[in-house]
Amino acid sequence: MILKHPSDRGGSRSKPFERLAENASRFTSSATFFGFCLILVALAITLHLIGLPIKWLLFGGEAMSALTLLLVALLKNSELRAERAVERKLDAIAAALLAGQEGGDTVEAHQKLRSVLGLDEDS
Repeated sequence: MILKHPSDRGGSRSKPFERLAENASRFTSSATFFGFCLILVALAITLHLIGLPIKWLLFGGEAMSALTLLLVALLKNSELRAERAVERKLDAIAAALLAGQEGGDTVEAHQKLRSVLGLDEDS
């Protein structure tokens, strides 16, 4: 079984998981999420200091570990799609430059470049 790159899985429509990954990426890079993480860490330290039973401390630690694992999966998906989009754009630019230098089909290369850069959607 060969897994396809997230950006090669089909069409230009984004799927629910891709939208979720993109939104998670935006949220986790915000100051709000950083503040939320600081509050969680302060809460964990406070719970240790007041001597909560080990059962509750373990539950809290495992919940944070599970959340971390889910965020890693979502952010990795978002990272791979962004990386692939950059690769496609660079490939189209290189093909357009090469076609221009070698006198090849510059119209087709130009159309592909416009498509990859998303300029066709604005027209």
